Amino acid sequence: MSEVVDISWFQLLLFSSILLIPVGLSYYLKLGIVKEAAVSIVRMTMQLALVGVYLEYLFDLNSWWVNLIWLVVMIAIGANSVISKAKLPQRPLLAPISLSLGITAIPLVLLICALVIKPSPLFSAQYLIPIAGMLLGNCLSCNIVALQNLFGAFEQRKSEYEGALSLGASPQYASAPFIRSAIQKAISPIMASMATTGIVTLPGMMTGQILGGASPMIAIKYQLMIMIAIFVMMISSLTIALHLSLKSSLNKEGRVTIRFINKGSDTP
Repeated sequence: MSEVVDISWFQLLLFSSILLIPVGLSYYLKLGIVKEAAVSIVRMTMQLALVGVYLEYLFDLNSWWVNLIWLVVMIAIGANSVISKAKLPQRPLLAPISLSLGITAIPLVLLICALVIKPSPLFSAQYLIPIAGMLLGNCLSCNIVALQNLFGAFEQRKSEYEGALSLGASPQYASAPFIRSAIQKAISPIMASMATTGIVTLPGMMTGQILGGASPMIAIKYQLMIMIAIFVMMISSLTIALHLSLKSSLNKEGRVTIRFINKGSDTP
């Protein structure tokens, strides 16, 4: 297999000029996403640059406890991002979302490292950090969709929920249809992705390994492993996140106390 072809910073900068396309479309269609997208891109660039430097140090150090601490930091930042993008208040939801991501991601990452890949040392940063990043990265978007749908349903179908409560239903029973619908909508993209993987799409992990010079068959086995792990984590984290979030947002009468946070637009 050939070696990885490097990309110069000038080539990357030149390629980034295509961002003018979504900027133009945002203003033309009045999408109001330019400011948020600009902040996200700048943050992504700075974070990737810093993480690139840090990961080189982390890979050289390769300390299992430092790796696990970094995993916890990734979970906390991910939970914060989920709540922010879902436009929901941080204080009541940060702990439930962090817990749901942590108790699903950490066991899965340790299981993959200990029983499948078996690197030496066992919790090698080369494997632990990228695998955790792929699991969390894929689960963040589905958590955002699920939270938006869940709390959106309480606003849009308020009379249905309160009617069930008035008839003697528990908050858990009355909210069950909303939770079910939120999970179904959140996992629809991954279900469609799994159904077309290999024919319509070549997923990121497989593509990255092939571009890095790995055998396609080795890349396929890694991709199958990570897709199964992502699917398991999505279902598990969504179930835990929605139930814990709902529990922390209900008052004694069963009324939902959390509302969406209105944010300004950059639309002219």
